[in-house]
Parts: sequence; C-alpha cells; structure tokens
Amino acid sequence: MTDIDDIDRRILQVLSQDGRISNVDLAGRVGLSPSACLRRVHELERKGVIEGYRARLNPAALGIGFLAYVTVGLSRHTKQEQADFEAAMRRASQVRECHNITGTVEYLLRVETVDLPAYKHFHTEVLGALPQVATITSYIVMGSPKDERG
Repeated sequence: MTDIDDIDRRILQVLSQDGRISNVDLAGRVGLSPSACLRRVHELERKGVIEGYRARLNPAALGIGFLAYVTVGLSRHTKQEQADFEAAMRRASQVRECHNITGTVEYLLRVETVDLPAYKHFHTEVLGALPQVATITSYIVMGSPKDERG
C-alpha cells in the first residue's frame, strides 16, 4: 500500500474531477507551490496511484442513446470458459466495462448502444450467441443522477 497523505488525497480529488487542470491551478487548489505540486503528481504517477488521464465523453454527442447494465451467468465454471468469454467481451465494442463479480452470476457488463434495436442485436447476436453464456439479465438505465467515472 502506498502512503498517501491529505495533500495527496486533495491532489487526487481535484485531478479526478479535472484531469486537464494546469499544474499552477492545481497547486493553488491544494495549497502547494507549483514545483512541490508537480513533484507530488509525478510521484503519484510513478507509484501507479495515477494510472493515466482520460477524456470524459458525452454519449449523446456520440450517438449513444441506450445504456444497460447486464449480468451474465456462464454455463460452465472453468478457467477456459472465463477466458473465452472475457476475450469475446474485449472484442465487443458495445461493452464499455466488463467485471468478474461474486454472487449468483459471474459477470457485470456496462453496455452502450445507439438505441434499443441495436441493444437487441447485441443481446441476441453477440452475447446470446456465445456458447459460454447460460443467463443474461438486462438492467436498462433510465437516468444517472450520479456518475463519477472519469
């Protein structure tokens, strides 16, 4: 575990909200000189606490009008079945996130498509066609009052 003090936490909080903030502005927000702030950011990057920076995309501007969380249960619980399923999810452009989870199913997916017919195609022709898949449950997102993903 990496030692992170209160100043590092403030740096991480600001960067998670605005990864493009200038070092001068970041230093001002966390109460450090620009050079001390930059040293801390570089150290957080070096330690792997900060893995990278991303652009937050507007789904509607990209033509993405449909979002679903999907749970998937596998028919067999072998390493190979998991590896094959995960490889298929990496190839599926509609799958924005794939998480191996505990509980009654093995995977939770975040799926984004243009609309409901496009999701139906993914559900039937991509996900439903995989021999590893035993169960699929879709949870359609109707709104997102809080979303702090970067």
